[in-house]
Amino acid sequence: MGDKAKIATIIGARPQFIKAATVSRAIGHNSHSTQSQPITEILVHTGQHYDDSMSEVFFRELEIPKPDYNLGIGGGTHGRNTGRMIEAIEAVLIKEKPRWVLVYGDTDSTLAGALAAAKLHIPVAHVEAGLRSYNRIMPEEINRILADQLSTLLFCPTETAIANLKKEGFPNKLTADTEQTIINIGDVMYDAALFYATKSEEKSCIMRTLQLEPKKFVLATIHRAENTDNPERLKGILDALSQIAGEISVILPLHPRTKKQLELLDSSPLAQRSFSITFIEPLGYLDMVMLEKNAKVIITDSGGVQKEAYFHGVPCVTVRNETEWVELIEAGANCLAGTRSKTICEGFQKMKDQTIETTRLYGDGNSAGKIVKLLSKDCWRI
Repeated sequence: MGDKAKIATIIGARPQFIKAATVSRAIGHNSHSTQSQPITEILVHTGQHYDDSMSEVFFRELEIPKPDYNLGIGGGTHGRNTGRMIEAIEAVLIKEKPRWVLVYGDTDSTLAGALAAAKLHIPVAHVEAGLRSYNRIMPEEINRILADQLSTLLFCPTETAIANLKKEGFPNKLTADTEQTIINIGDVMYDAALFYATKSEEKSCIMRTLQLEPKKFVLATIHRAENTDNPERLKGILDALSQIAGEISVILPLHPRTKKQLELLDSSPLAQRSFSITFIEPLGYLDMVMLEKNAKVIITDSGGVQKEAYFHGVPCVTVRNETEWVELIEAGANCLAGTRSKTICEGFQKMKDQTIETTRLYGDGNSAGKIVKLLSKDCWRI
């Protein structure tokens, strides 16, 4: 049995850095509390996102502690990366003997951390459990399903996520005859949005650098493999952005995968219609928050950016056929536009003048504190 006061946190991709920052901060607060058992966090960075623009800048800006272990595994296929991560994470867990392994979201790092822990009989806590797109072509869908199956504590961000797990036969509480429990903990991304909103105003110069005025531009992000690696889909998205750019400026930070695929396109619409699109390098979190807050509309295939648009009261158009965040569709804050140029442009016209009213769909902004409080309890019988 592992050290009751030690948690191993597995992260590897920029959305996980943001989520982990909120929990790491709560762990720091916990260590000074007399109400619960202090926790030691062992931070393991797999290296899935490894260059400065995708990794180091997030650690600096979010004030995340330097990783105790940096495994340097990235740049390969899903299978190769996951296998190498499992082997490396296993070695860390054998050495550190944590009481819990904490994983986030739905990346290869998530699955590798959960598998390595489960094989060593170390209980897993999964933050963002229960999300489903019901599209198994997405590698993220496979990762999240398997991570949930391997987890002891399933920290769900919404009631929809809990309903998804119950449909799959998960129990709703910890009892003597089960080893799993699901809890609506809220969304740690909402914690981050609240905490860093003021910091972005103080520290980001991106609006001035790009000479932008509030609500006079569209922010777009494209990174999912099913979009970037499919030439027809990518061309449809780019053509739509080019058309929209005829009406309002479009800012597109280029994910490395997107940039690589653009270079491979022989007849990209960009060659003919790039007049108002501004392509920029990947952004740090504070700069991204500033652009999100000030955009008129956000067009994205990112699950995290969909939520951040909502947190900041900005209409969102999602260039996918499904989303894990169905609450946003039901609330009228987001619309699914697919990847065809025509439907994306229609989605933009539909959403551009929408007023978004934010309610507590994703908790009260203290999800990280609740997670740490639960993990610090001695009552879990594993």
